[in-house]
Amino acid sequence: MNELQKRDLAHIWHPASQMKDYETLPPIVVDHAQGPWLYDTEGKKYLDIVSSWWANLLGHCNSRINQAIKDQLDKLEHVIFAGFSHETAIKLTEELLKVLPKGLTRFHYNDNGSSAVEAALKIAFQYQVQTGHSERRRFMCLDEGYHGETIGALSVGSMDLYSRIYKPMMMDNIHIPAPDCFRCPCGKKRGECKCECFAAAEKAFSEHASETAAMIVEPLLQGAAGMRIYPAEYLRKLRDLCDQYGVLLICDEIATGFGRTGKMFACDHAGISPDIMAISKGLTGGYLPMSITVTTDEIYNAFYDDFGTGHAFVHSHTYAGNPLACAAALAVQHILRDDDILGKAAENARWLTKSLNEALGGHPNVGEIRHIGLIHAMEFVADKTSKDSLPPSQRTGYEIYKAGLKNGIVLRPIGDIIYFNPPLNITKRELSTAIELTKKSVSEVLH
Repeated sequence: MNELQKRDLAHIWHPASQMKDYETLPPIVVDHAQGPWLYDTEGKKYLDIVSSWWANLLGHCNSRINQAIKDQLDKLEHVIFAGFSHETAIKLTEELLKVLPKGLTRFHYNDNGSSAVEAALKIAFQYQVQTGHSERRRFMCLDEGYHGETIGALSVGSMDLYSRIYKPMMMDNIHIPAPDCFRCPCGKKRGECKCECFAAAEKAFSEHASETAAMIVEPLLQGAAGMRIYPAEYLRKLRDLCDQYGVLLICDEIATGFGRTGKMFACDHAGISPDIMAISKGLTGGYLPMSITVTTDEIYNAFYDDFGTGHAFVHSHTYAGNPLACAAALAVQHILRDDDILGKAAENARWLTKSLNEALGGHPNVGEIRHIGLIHAMEFVADKTSKDSLPPSQRTGYEIYKAGLKNGIVLRPIGDIIYFNPPLNITKRELSTAIELTKKSVSEVLH
């Protein structure tokens, strides 16, 4: 352990970590970064194939984003967003209107992903009250869902790892069995079903829709559940079901937005528009924390009234609409458009699917390599046929992660799922290096 690592561990409490693990695997202190590469203080480099928690959309230290922030910094660094505005936020809003699903027209700026979800839940709840449906007090969500770690966001998640101890603090919501195409409860195979599992959602709506304000979902990809990917048809059916019962649909595109799934938004695969959408992560290219809760004119109008009615949405964040974050996000939109980032990423995604399956698809412990866009997830199992999980006590994913760090790649696991979620502008050469280093790391753990 070097001196900087000792100073770190003397006081810093890292997120999503059992700090005792740092006794044997101390934090890597990063000195600088470029593109998909991180460089530590001792000169070692690491391929950041997970985009630093999925946020780094266009690589580290992108020159155009850097310059946009520098230019903004000399003009305006921050201003209260209640009663004031600034041109960069206005331009960003206008750019996002061009790419968001049809009908999403009103932008509420927030600080981070969990805050965007919290705002979405409150907007949905207040909308129902102000349109004469005060009986609609609950929310529906999918099992194994993850929407953030504030209490409201945890309440519409179903990941016990994050929420179990806080259940006495949480809202009582309706949790629907989620689609699981790898271990299909209906005995179907991925790509060969008619969403028979949707019957669980239909049952929940028939029993609880009258008391439900909104349904919240991670469209097509349940990230923290292990990069579970489900069909676009499921999302289309969910949109129709919400319309049928007067339930609002909230799509959490925090992890899936801005090209991660191969289209600008995951909703685009299904051709649907939600009533409310939460966006963050790739919004600023991973540079600065910012999120937006976007909704329709219909919902916005339910809040638009004389002051004395108390219909305003009294929800605020100090750094809402921060000019530096807006400048980064505006640069991201320009780069995505000017450089045809999604088109090039689609070509690389097809190549990656073929190459990764050739390299690791035949491994006896790789149960499935699933993919959507450039996101590729390898689920490691004890047996390919039975799909039985590996013993949790072995911490196989964590061991592969440790081997990866030794070999120069960041393979942060979700249980025993190892995934790629790289910058959209990563090259084939860099992806080839990622495959090589991953195969080496896996072989060191699973002989």
